[in-house]
Amino acid sequence: MVNFLDTLLGIGSDSLTWWQMSIRAVVVFIAALLIMRVGNKRIFGKHTAFDIVLGIIYGSVLSRAITGNSPFWPTLAAALTLVLLHRFLAFLAYSTSGFLGPFIKGDPVCLIKDGKVQEDELKKLNLTENDLQEALRVGGVTDAKDVAYGCLERSGNISIVKKDS
Repeated sequence: MVNFLDTLLGIGSDSLTWWQMSIRAVVVFIAALLIMRVGNKRIFGKHTAFDIVLGIIYGSVLSRAITGNSPFWPTLAAALTLVLLHRFLAFLAYSTSGFLGPFIKGDPVCLIKDGKVQEDELKKLNLTENDLQEALRVGGVTDAKDVAYGCLERSGNISIVKKDS
């Protein structure tokens, strides 16, 4: 059975056939779904830098298993390790206070406070007035004076909270 599986996946082979690579793709796809279930739903949902880094590395590692550029089973183990690391760091960020949480997940930055644009923050973040105007329009506001606060969120989105009328 082990020899059959090795032949099917091309393990130990110098080159892979098209059908071995196709079978690897199916196995890696199923394994990737199972590994993601070990993680949690937020892994690719929030799109913070923390999540994006995992996505890039995860995809890169798994592609190597498909193409045979790395050993098959150890590469799947590395992908599982990445997801477990992500889950552990998310737990640490949630469970601890101080530097660790903001370092891992980031902090929001206030861009508009009580209708006043925080020019220093825009400058630090290299955000233009056009970027802010776009966020206002998306938030259904035409003038920053109508905003209680606007923040650049950890995801990179700008959220707008209107003043009470």
